[in-house]
Amino acid sequence: MTSQDVDFADAHRRHWEDAELLYNCERWANADQLYGFSAECGLKAVMRSFGMPAETPSQYRKHVQGLWPIFEDFAKDRDGGRYLDLLPDGKPFSDWSHHDRYAHRESFSRVTVEPRREAAQGIRRMVGFIAQDENP
Repeated sequence: MTSQDVDFADAHRRHWEDAELLYNCERWANADQLYGFSAECGLKAVMRSFGMPAETPSQYRKHVQGLWPIFEDFAKDRDGGRYLDLLPDGKPFSDWSHHDRYAHRESFSRVTVEPRREAAQGIRRMVGFIAQDENP
């Protein structure tokens, strides 16, 4: 895959849609993973719209828990206040990890997944702003 093949916005939507299917079937563990990947791709889509190079620099090649604070700084430096306003208070992905794919399913519940779902929903609204800005 080349940098031209990367479509963070579409990857964000695809992971969100699949996470929602799993969430609605109470498949908390895999829904949680996909909300994390959806959020990560959504943040990268917004960063790309703010000028992040198509060839993603190494400092941005992080999963959502590491990317979240980088995104906040990136958006602040580029007058992205309306995007930052959509982020929830706190750090809902601070304890999320792609390694959780190995965790037992009983480690997850609606209570543990819901804050990440809400955060991914806010990021989904951000990605919607990008589409509006690109197609006025």
